[in-house]
Amino acid sequence: MCFSTGASIAAGCVLTLAGVTTLRQTRHKSQVAFAAIPLLFAVQQFSEAVVWLSLTSPDFIHWQSFSTSLFLIFAQVVWPLWVPVSVLSLENNPARKKILRILTGIGIIISSYLAWCLVNYPVRAEIEQSHIHYILDFPLTLAWISGVLYFISTVIPTLVASFKKVAILGFTILTSYIFTKFFYENYLISVWCFFAAVISAVILYIIVEINKPAKIAIVQSVV
Repeated sequence: MCFSTGASIAAGCVLTLAGVTTLRQTRHKSQVAFAAIPLLFAVQQFSEAVVWLSLTSPDFIHWQSFSTSLFLIFAQVVWPLWVPVSVLSLENNPARKKILRILTGIGIIISSYLAWCLVNYPVRAEIEQSHIHYILDFPLTLAWISGVLYFISTVIPTLVASFKKVAILGFTILTSYIFTKFFYENYLISVWCFFAAVISAVILYIIVEINKPAKIAIVQSVV
């Protein structure tokens, strides 16, 4: 998390528990990718705990490059691809699946581009005002385009899904982004992850709702 080593470790532990609980609620393999999101958030939070340690303790400085890169791989590469893929795996409506495949394609494009940037441009982390500031020296000319594509691939798929409660996840992501952008713009990448616990709670709720007997019957009748 964005406040301290202890906060990141605590968040990672809570998210691990949430992730295990969510996965245990799954009833079909198509739900696994979506249900695994809290566990991926947990790994990301543990990696940021190491970033904190590397920035505050000389004993961990040799872990700084690896932990920073791992955190940014999740933030920049994993999420714009994982979100549309996981929502697509839940979808049964043919028309919506076509839209989600297009959004997955966009996710592949932006994830590939950001992965290329992480490999070819320097990145570093600094502590500023009790937050971690990730400095990415990516091409500025494509910054706004990549930002738009990132938004499309991480938010829009949840609003397209035929199971409407998935939209709660999209609105949660969108609201957290707007809040973070407004109050913590310089620390957007780190502070936005503060909302991982809330987002994970929403995912657990969605999986439970999907697997209610009435919902399963409706899905089966559609299929």
